[in-house]
Amino acid sequence: MTQRKSRNYDKAFKLNAIQLCLESGRSPKKIGEELGVPSSTLTTWIQNYKKEGSQAFPGKGHVKAADQETALLRKELAIVREERDILKKALGIFSSRHK
Repeated sequence: MTQRKSRNYDKAFKLNAIQLCLESGRSPKKIGEELGVPSSTLTTWIQNYKKEGSQAFPGKGHVKAADQETALLRKELAIVREERDILKKALGIFSSRHK
């Protein structure tokens, strides 16, 4: 049994393939055959491009700006919740000592 080797395509290649599909009017299947890319992959690229525009292919290890902002906000929220919990515990400790 042979395993399929997954190929990585750079952003420029993907954008050129998408432009070919959108401007030439040929089907993704025909263009995929010419470029050596599965038509399903090419169709996925087109859908991502239509949905996200130039931000569609950030590359390996790179994060979209919106995703990066979300991650930073989640991290900040976790810190604020931890600080809040510490303050609640401290308030409980100090209020029980005065009784």
